[in-house]
Amino acid sequence: MLNFKLLENHVQRYINDHLQDNLAEMALKGTSFEGVQNSELIAQIEAKLKCKKKLPTWYSGKQIIYANKLNIEQSSSEITANYKKNLIGGETLLDLTGGFGVDTYYFSKTLKHVTYCEVNKNLSEIVKHNLKILKASNIIIKAMDGLLYIQQKNRQYDWIYIDPSRRNKIGNKLYFIEECCPNVLENLDLLLSKSNNILIKLSPMLDIKSALKVLKYTKEVHVVAIKNEVKELLFLLQKGYTNEACIKAINLQTTQPNFEFKISQERTTIAYQKPMNYLYEPNAAILKCGAFKNIAIRFKIMKLGQHTHLYSASKIIKYFPGNIYKIHKIIPYKKQLIRKEITGRKVNIKTRNFPNKTKEIKKEYKLKDGGNQFVFFTTWEKRKCVMICSKI
Repeated sequence: MLNFKLLENHVQRYINDHLQDNLAEMALKGTSFEGVQNSELIAQIEAKLKCKKKLPTWYSGKQIIYANKLNIEQSSSEITANYKKNLIGGETLLDLTGGFGVDTYYFSKTLKHVTYCEVNKNLSEIVKHNLKILKASNIIIKAMDGLLYIQQKNRQYDWIYIDPSRRNKIGNKLYFIEECCPNVLENLDLLLSKSNNILIKLSPMLDIKSALKVLKYTKEVHVVAIKNEVKELLFLLQKGYTNEACIKAINLQTTQPNFEFKISQERTTIAYQKPMNYLYEPNAAILKCGAFKNIAIRFKIMKLGQHTHLYSASKIIKYFPGNIYKIHKIIPYKKQLIRKEITGRKVNIKTRNFPNKTKEIKKEYKLKDGGNQFVFFTTWEKRKCVMICSKI
């Protein structure tokens, strides 16, 4: 049951005043608040700290109650939730696996009516309270299994959103669609009987090509990164859609343009060439998409090798979705030459299609992270080489 004593002013002040305290030391102390256990205070502080960057609306809100830190970790960030709300339309949406309610809240900003389902009754009670504080008045809260709910209700939705749990009973991470709970593949026909449009959030570790083989009617796949770190894979399904899915690479909080393509476009043949004046490194979303050939064709840049996902050109290409570097020197992978050039310096090491890991290279050549130089250890024409660059 939700402990509303956590909302009393003196308890809230205590939580906010002790956000920077040593929680291990706090755990050894008792609490002077009647009806509030010390473990509850620590749990609130831990969870609130998790929200500081990820969920600033919740962090800064007054009278907010926080779910446990695992629920916070598994929730969407406000940045990605805001992106998702722009993918949908119509008037109604069912959030089948509501969790901490972040996506639900952002969907409610776009649609007239949103229904939130969550099998964890305590979590749904927390969300119900928080959404009231956040003045989201167009959300219906259902503390029950979302699949059971739609089986009981004879109604249609413009959209169904599902973010299946990617943790097993002992907390280990899951990646395959059929391992997650609920199993989307087993229940896809049921979902499509209730809505023509399904939005599914899946693990960023999932193989996109494999997923497309089993998720019928997929119209779009959005690979969503924040500052070059892939956070979510979003699959948009439209009932009856039979054309090839469009894959979109999105890198939020950057000025880099979005990039979209279709897997069939990767079947073309391209030439490989040695590095020229400038080195091009596609962002993480594009690499996750697998647009290795298409990016070269689209921007008229040359790929260094089949398995080396770096590109080069003799000039600077504007609006490239990734990083651009000026190549100052290319040396063969010979230890004495490398030691002469970079040993003991502050440099930024990157590896692409190279047998040694970044950590191993830094240890061998006594390197520290930092500085303005970017050193790529890579392979072209089956030869290992080192490129010393600066970022444009």
